[in-house]
Amino acid sequence: MGAMTDHAVIIAGGGPTGLMLAGELALAGTDVAIVERRAGQDVAGSRAGGLHARTIEVLDQRGIADRFLAQGQVAQVAGFAFIRLDISDFPTRHNYGLALWQNHIERILAGWVEELSVPIYRGREVTRFAQDDTGVDVALSDGKSLRTDYLVGCDGGRSLIRKSAGIEFPGWDPTTSHLIAEVEVAREPEWGMRHDISGIHGLSRMEDGGPVRVMVTEQQLGATSEPTLSDLSAALVAVYGTDYGIHSPTSISRFTDMTRQAASYRQGRVLLAGDAAHVHYPAGGQGLNTGVQDAVNLGWKLARVVKQTSPESLLDSYHAERHPVAARVLRNTMAQVALMRRPDDRVKALQETMSDLLGMDAPRKRIAAMMSGLDIHYDLGEGHPLLGRRMPDLDLIAAGGPLRVYTLLHKAEPVLLNLGEPGGPDITPWADRVRQIDAQYAGAWVLPALGTVTAPSAVLIRPDGHVAWVGDQTQAGLADALTMWFGPPAAV
Repeated sequence: MGAMTDHAVIIAGGGPTGLMLAGELALAGTDVAIVERRAGQDVAGSRAGGLHARTIEVLDQRGIADRFLAQGQVAQVAGFAFIRLDISDFPTRHNYGLALWQNHIERILAGWVEELSVPIYRGREVTRFAQDDTGVDVALSDGKSLRTDYLVGCDGGRSLIRKSAGIEFPGWDPTTSHLIAEVEVAREPEWGMRHDISGIHGLSRMEDGGPVRVMVTEQQLGATSEPTLSDLSAALVAVYGTDYGIHSPTSISRFTDMTRQAASYRQGRVLLAGDAAHVHYPAGGQGLNTGVQDAVNLGWKLARVVKQTSPESLLDSYHAERHPVAARVLRNTMAQVALMRRPDDRVKALQETMSDLLGMDAPRKRIAAMMSGLDIHYDLGEGHPLLGRRMPDLDLIAAGGPLRVYTLLHKAEPVLLNLGEPGGPDITPWADRVRQIDAQYAGAWVLPALGTVTAPSAVLIRPDGHVAWVGDQTQAGLADALTMWFGPPAAV
């Protein structure tokens, strides 16, 4: 890090993705700061409503899952269009989702980031930046400018960082649009969801007698201006014949099924994560989860490049691994939109067919593992089925007694877990960077949707909880994997 640098990494945007990334970088000892437009952490409006199983696991890997579980409602939340998918028989400690509104998710993440002493420049935003060979000059809306090694855009679907970096955002224009709002009503409305020929709609009372949460499908597409109370009124009248005397809105926003993905997640010293890198219809509640997991994939890699323990080429694996994950989310949300269209008899017939299919075990497991993020597989080449997949949170027996795998990941450090002969593989040239643990595990190795796999004798676990190498009594490929992910061997 250069002497002229204010921070090694600056993150534009302090939503869930930006906060998670800041936490990951801080854990790795990187000097990171967030620039956030809002003066406080409060979110206007509803936004996302929960966490999927893999995200809960990722938070568990950092020792903070309990903070979220204590505030939310554990439930089976995975679903494809309107078809619920139960994951209670999945091989994970967290075989469920968590219903928890985004403002709570952000508040808890912000508390964690504060404990890690990450500075947040609130009430201002990045207005422009210029990168050169050694860093990025970042101009803020208050006239201040900062110098950083890397700038990460976690600034949402309309990302200024993405646009200014000249990164293309190809995809599909919207075909449907909804208004979502929090308002007071003068008359008792029709509560609950309604799915009819004019779309999907719903009214629900928010927690403890607060305002009413409204979602209504607009009858016309095309408005790009900020929605108003009269737009909401007109949309409600078109569907319900009345607007229930709505007044005093605390938030009104519009969302559509516009579906786009950044052509590249990196342009030099500028990177993108979360909605800045991918936008899609909120079916299945995958947006926030994908963003948080982007952050956990990027954080440890960026920390190593900043510290110069790994070459800059390590950052190429961020796009290579995360772009296909979001591409699949885009594809499954588009399929869900097709299934949730204004339900004529043909769409209903298709819904019934999909319902039958997803009632069968194998299709349910496959789609639910995708929706919950438990089946994410980074392509690390041929080999054992664990390679590139999430490490299960096994109950191990180690020298000090019982030990959970995820406890080993709390500091976001890589672990070589040796389950064979004590001592096992020799990683002396990487001992300063990779922790080696000898342990025993007697149970079966079971992966979501795949089932039982052969027990390995050793596994190299990356800080993001994905398996980078699998041992089978030999050390074949271990030195290569260590070098690729954690830098060249130290001269002994």
